[in-house]
Amino acid sequence: MSKEQNTTISKNGIGFGGLLTIVFIILKLTNVIAWSWLWVLAPLWIGVALSILGIILMVLGVMLAKKWSKK
Repeated sequence: MSKEQNTTISKNGIGFGGLLTIVFIILKLTNVIAWSWLWVLAPLWIGVALSILGIILMVLGVMLAKKWSKK
């Protein structure tokens, strides 16, 4: 007889954007790069901006699909 096991896999980690942000912060603090803080933190806000853009595009797609299905 075999028992079924429920296996949960969770992925915890910093991710590419977080790692890139840390590298940029270290480079900024050690005066290797002379970028503004806006660009040093860009990997964080660019990811958020792309997510928001994706949500907006999905909502628009659903609205257009509903509009076209009524015709």
